[in-house]
Formats: sequence, C-alpha cells, structure tokens
Amino acid sequence: MKRRILFGATLILPFLVTGAAEADGVVNVYSARRQENIEPLFKAFTAKTGIEVNATYAANGLIERLQQEGERSPADLLLTTDVGRLMEAAQKGLAQPVTSAAVLEKIPANLRDPDNLWFGTTMRARVVYASRERVKENSISYEELADPKWRGKVCIRAGDHPYNLGLLGAVIAHRGEVEARKWLEGLKANLVTKPSGDDRTQAQRVWAGECDLGIGNTFYMGLMQTNVTEPEQQKWAAASRIIFPSSPDFGTHVSVTGALMTKYAPNAANAIAMIEFLVSDDAQSQFAAQNFEYPVNPAIKPSAVVAAWGTFTPDKLEVAEFGRYQELARKLVAETGFND
Repeated sequence: MKRRILFGATLILPFLVTGAAEADGVVNVYSARRQENIEPLFKAFTAKTGIEVNATYAANGLIERLQQEGERSPADLLLTTDVGRLMEAAQKGLAQPVTSAAVLEKIPANLRDPDNLWFGTTMRARVVYASRERVKENSISYEELADPKWRGKVCIRAGDHPYNLGLLGAVIAHRGEVEARKWLEGLKANLVTKPSGDDRTQAQRVWAGECDLGIGNTFYMGLMQTNVTEPEQQKWAAASRIIFPSSPDFGTHVSVTGALMTKYAPNAANAIAMIEFLVSDDAQSQFAAQNFEYPVNPAIKPSAVVAAWGTFTPDKLEVAEFGRYQELARKLVAETGFND
C-alpha cells in the first residue's frame, strides 16, 4: 500500500495545476499543449461562455494519469500535440464520442476519428527548412530526402519523436513497410549528425552551416520569425525558406493537434462547449494568428505570416490511418538505429 501511495504522489508532482476542480460552470482540461500557446484560447472561451477553465499542463504522462484516476478523474478534456496520443487514449477506452453538429460540420472527416472519439483542432505541415544560400531547388519530395545527393546535408530531431513517427507512419501507409524501411535508412545515411534537439534546433543548424536541409514543422518557423525576446531565432528563420515536400501520389504531410472528451467527464456539456469553441471561426482565427498553425476549419484562412510561405497540397490521408502505423514506425526507428 505504501508503494502505491508513493507512486501516485510521484506521478502527480510534475504537473502544473491551475484552479480548483469541483464547481459548477467549469471545464477541467489536461493539456499537453504549451500553456502560453493555449491559455489565450481558454481566456477567450471563458469570456464568451462564462465557463471557467481549470487546466493541468504536462508534456507527458497525462494518459497514464487518466488511467490511474479512472472514474474518479476530474478531467473533462484531453488536449494533445499529436494524433498518436489521441489514438492511444481512445484505444485505452479513455474517450467518449462527441456528435455535436457544431463540431462535425467544422472539421473535415480526414482530420477526426471515424467514431468521433477525437478531433483535430489545428494542423501543422512537416516540411523542409532549406538554406537560402546553399539550396537552389524550389521543390523536393520526401523520397528525395533519402537520395545520396544530400549525403551529409540533412538534420532532424529524434526519429521516435511523435512528429517524425507521424511522417514515417504516412510513408508506411503510402509505400508499405519494406519501402518505408529503405527510405528511413537512406534518410539516416544523409544525416550530418545524430538526431537531436527540437525543430528550432534544425533551423539553427541550417543558419550555422552545419546542414542544408532541416526537417521541421511549419508553426516553429512562425514562432522564430516573430520571436522578439530571443532575436537570434529570427536570424535562424531568416537563413531558411520553407519547401513543402510532395510526391506524385503523396502530398505534404500534415498532422494535427487535437482534443477528446474523457470517458468519465464530470462536466460533459461544458467539455462539448469547449470543443465547439475550439473549432469555431473566432477560435480558429485566433489559433492561426497567434500560433501560426493551419486551421482545421476550412472557412478560416491562415495568418499573413503563414500565407507568405506559399501554398501546398496537403496529403489527404486520414490522420487516423498514419496514426495506426506509429508503433510500427517506432519499431523501424529502433531497428535501423536511426537515433544512433
């Protein structure tokens, strides 16, 4: 019994919690999204509805916490930064369907769970940060990233990070396991250094001349371009231009941040109201302007900063489809020694 109590305490300590969890007119959110990125939306939701938001922030461990709490969980919503965690939570029986027309009408079917257990709330594309000085190409395919002509010129974060697992999962879905393995091995052979850092690190490496092509998500470019508190990041961004990779039958890979209503949500109506708000025109516009993400709501245009990067054809593959291959993708990363 002592071990069980101690484990529970250890699990809860890393979480940052704001507010109480037992009052009418509240919605309790477990968020893997950065507080500074999502809190302005919470404030706007409260201003519009009068419903207070009690948020628990943690980069990892939220699914495990939901499992441990079971029926006693105060959580109404889970927000994540990738589809893999949404699917994991749903597969573990931690979600319940939402059938609100105000939600379903705003989100294309390929950006949500087939059974409406989870929903994309914003999109980000997995792209190339190409050196303005050293890269003359204006287009590139994902397949070309494994071409020997780029030997020693590519940099990327860890292969088993959810962003890269999503991309590899899409390659598996389109090309099959055998071809995906070959592609991953070719990409590994082209890396200038061991995968490390985050997506911003890859832009920094391009700026420093360490690599010519960095792999990263679009929204990081916007965050760097507008970062006035760390102006060196503006220099990193200025050294690169975004190329949206595509293939004849494989558009630019996009993934989603997302939300699900928990199975035992004590404030279910408020949870649905929150999801409806997150995909509303106002919230989607705010997402686009503040976080440099692409709206899932087709009626809303990207921000001016994002639009300046150019247009692309997003892969129409259902995000649930490449999400299904993330464990196989993780296996390929390990077997190829990609991170070594």
